[in-house]
Amino acid sequence: MSYEVMARKWRPQIFEDVIGQEHITQTLVNAIRSDRMAHAYLFSGPRGVGKTSIARILAKAINCEEGGAKTPCNRCRSCKEITGGASIDVQEIDGASNRGIDEIRDLRESIKYMPASSKFRIYIIDEVHMLTKEAFNALLKTLEEPPAHVKFFFATTEPHKVPVTIISRCQRFDFKRIPLAKILKQLEKITADEGIKISKSGLTLIAREAEGSMRDAESLLDQVVSFTGTEVKDSDITDILGIIDRELLFDTSLAIIENRPNRCIEIVEKIYNYGYDIKTFYRDLMDQFRNLLVSLIVSQDDLLDMIETDKEEILRQARMAGEERLRQSLNLIITREEDLRYTSHPKLVLEIIMIRLCRLGEMLSFNDLISKIEALEKRLLVSSSPAGQSPAGQLSDPGLTWMIEENKMKGQETPSDKSRTWDDFLSYLSSKNRAMANVLKDWAVETVSDETIEIAKGKNSFSSAYLDDPQSMERLTSYCRDFFNRKMKIKIVAGKQGNVKIEESPHSMKLPPAVQEVLQIFEGKVKEEIPD
Repeated sequence: MSYEVMARKWRPQIFEDVIGQEHITQTLVNAIRSDRMAHAYLFSGPRGVGKTSIARILAKAINCEEGGAKTPCNRCRSCKEITGGASIDVQEIDGASNRGIDEIRDLRESIKYMPASSKFRIYIIDEVHMLTKEAFNALLKTLEEPPAHVKFFFATTEPHKVPVTIISRCQRFDFKRIPLAKILKQLEKITADEGIKISKSGLTLIAREAEGSMRDAESLLDQVVSFTGTEVKDSDITDILGIIDRELLFDTSLAIIENRPNRCIEIVEKIYNYGYDIKTFYRDLMDQFRNLLVSLIVSQDDLLDMIETDKEEILRQARMAGEERLRQSLNLIITREEDLRYTSHPKLVLEIIMIRLCRLGEMLSFNDLISKIEALEKRLLVSSSPAGQSPAGQLSDPGLTWMIEENKMKGQETPSDKSRTWDDFLSYLSSKNRAMANVLKDWAVETVSDETIEIAKGKNSFSSAYLDDPQSMERLTSYCRDFFNRKMKIKIVAGKQGNVKIEESPHSMKLPPAVQEVLQIFEGKVKEEIPD
């Protein structure tokens, strides 16, 4: 007897055998039981997830002679003929090779005849999106008003290529990729029944490489067993299928997080010498950092398609790196992908990217920079204070920061609340945020009450929209609260001001007005003019 490949041997024969598509099988079973079968169905989804298998099972179920529970018995004449592909009343048509209008005309002629020995004549058209426009048009009228004894089952991996006029005449079911855990469970069942000795980690490699396709997973397992026999080692799987070992990916991400460029160069050399595709490795590295970031942001394990031991290691490395570092790394990997795609020296580009990823740990994030600038401003303020208030100290002295807070608590910073004016506030603001203070010097105060400050925009076109930014308004409100020792509401009103006086410099008359306004706000001066 000739050998039968695993993908055919383990093809589902009843609805219960279909893996990962329960939302579809349950709907179809209910439709059969309640006698609510449609005349046309469109099954769409990735390859190898059960579209044509369910079409066959459905054909057997509605033509079965003994299936009392409306599920195929696989024992009667009709079930056996459909399973063996010998049924006259069930025709499977390849849409890629029978895509013309002539084939569809022949189909329209054949559907006029009653089934030979079954209840229904069934046409299963695989890859239906490959039909020509003329063929689809010829099929439209038949789909709209088919004979009662005819059913159409269409399958496609690209539903967007099927005309909406066809889709509107069908019941559409979208198939999902099969989760890794369910593929792994089915592979364990197959290997146990076939007497194949293989570790769970080895089956995980095969299941992950299948990318959600049960048929691909069975074909890959068949390929590995053909080389190794019934005893399969993990190293054999990576060698035969050219799969990049997960340990190598974890080693790479750890080297990047620990800022070890020398180790990254060794890994790239190893990948190159083993003959792995560098672009495939780069894609896997991108997925690795995506998993690292996701493990910190969400707690649902189902978003990480991997085994438990890998999830634990992912979370450990993610906590070592932190969310900010992972976001920076993933952003760099994404933006540099195009460089790797079009280069003629992928190994060199990969080395440069890996080194840059390692150096990200030495760079400060935007929030870190702001924090350090604020701390530096406080220390400079203390160092420039008059004698008798606070010691100047050194910038590296950690005690200077809390000394400012202590002075503030003692009330040494400003006079009583009632004597504080807007000019006093601008002086205070200048020590906190000089750029904001320079902007507000151009603005006018209309009224100041216990809870509200009404200010009018200046005529400076550059700074008039400064407080339109919610963050700037929030910072100003915070400064007012700290200075006036109470919660203040800032209201921007229309004011009547004259033109802003711009201080002139030897070169200022040659500059555009907008540039002069920027120089005034930031207290800049033109020291030298370089001729064109």
